Amino acid sequence: MKFAMNGALTIGTLDGANVEIREAVGAENFFLFGMTVEEVAKARAAGYDPRTYYRADPELREALDQIAAGYFSRGDRETFTPIVDALLGRDEYFVLADFRAYVECQERVAAAFRDPARWDRMSVLNVARVGRFSSDRAIREYCENIWKVGPIPVSLPRD
Repeated sequence: MKFAMNGALTIGTLDGANVEIREAVGAENFFLFGMTVEEVAKARAAGYDPRTYYRADPELREALDQIAAGYFSRGDRETFTPIVDALLGRDEYFVLADFRAYVECQERVAAAFRDPARWDRMSVLNVARVGRFSSDRAIREYCENIWKVGPIPVSLPRD
């Protein structure tokens, strides 16, 4: 939310704050990728196996193999072993299932970035439409709805 308030464009799945950001800025100003809640539930019920995606996607397989081989850690094969093992074994966040959709979405991001007028418009609209995420609003709502406190008048000394 703070990034969007400063003009950053969001690339993400529909979870957490992304749902609210996309509603605020408009679908045309948000780069959406990935499975829906229903698709995740269906995959989980069917016995999701992240290795299926690893085996089926050569680009994904190459990336994970490079990580496992120490390509990004100066030859240290142990540094990222827990991450690779988690992705291939559990992948509780369906990262491998969303990989291809992410790559395709990143291509849309790149196309938008190559069009400065479009990118600038999207960025400005992000700033203009996410005011409701300001800390002022959040604190006011906490005061009113959770803490049940109101403003206290303050008298400032006159010079």
